[in-house]
Amino acid sequence: MSMLSFERKYRVRGGTLLGGDLFDFWVGPFYVGFFGVTTIFFSVLGTALILWGASQGPTWNVWQINIAPPDLSYGLRLAPLAEGGLWQIITICAIGAFVSWMLREVEICRKLGMGLHVPFAFGVAIFAYVTLVVIRPVLMGAWGHGFPYGIFSHLDWVSNVGYQYLHFHYNPAHMIAVSLFFTTTLALALHGSLILSASNPKKGETVKAAEHENAYYRDLIGYSVGALGIHRVGLILALSAGFFSAVCIVISGPFWTRGWPEWWSWWLDLPIWK
Repeated sequence: MSMLSFERKYRVRGGTLLGGDLFDFWVGPFYVGFFGVTTIFFSVLGTALILWGASQGPTWNVWQINIAPPDLSYGLRLAPLAEGGLWQIITICAIGAFVSWMLREVEICRKLGMGLHVPFAFGVAIFAYVTLVVIRPVLMGAWGHGFPYGIFSHLDWVSNVGYQYLHFHYNPAHMIAVSLFFTTTLALALHGSLILSASNPKKGETVKAAEHENAYYRDLIGYSVGALGIHRVGLILALSAGFFSAVCIVISGPFWTRGWPEWWSWWLDLPIWK
């Protein structure tokens, strides 16, 4: 079945979560839907507000533009636009755009009769972002604990938070997250290289099939997780990396206020050392 004939087959009414037939339409090859419209609305509004905020600042240098959250003194209250209120509105727009995009993915999956693995995976990424700009600031009692919107200012925020807890890489959830990110990279590299080596042979050679791929890993490490299994492994690794990256920051401040090296004092107090 060619791609074009398949597209004609799935471009039928239904599968929408909101808006019914009114928003059940495409623009060229792109499905829009109600949540496509809200994605465009929040994205355009948020981008326009960032540009307006930049126009009020001292520079148009893309590296130095900075939209800062409200001062800690405002707590969880709304702040004037020039004193952090702009950051609050942009944050609402960002969450609205991200969630709308995820719900649009849900509608596309429903039309195709697919599982919801893709929007669920994107939801974990949204959760990591919301943890930084909503959950952690709320737990700490001030929007000012969110990160600023800007390139250098964001990097400065990351550095300052890290030094605030001394050696941030001693954070146990950070250790797990970094390990999972590297393991995800390893799994993707192994999977991609295996598929290319089997299905992209030299000129004149035959394309190898799944039994060659499975045989390679059985000969290499004694076991092959299989074609479906490696995608499950990759998804679990990636989602776990995103989840623990959110955990590592949300426990820093709301649940642990001292330097992270100090957390490991329990290890030195174990009876086996005495």
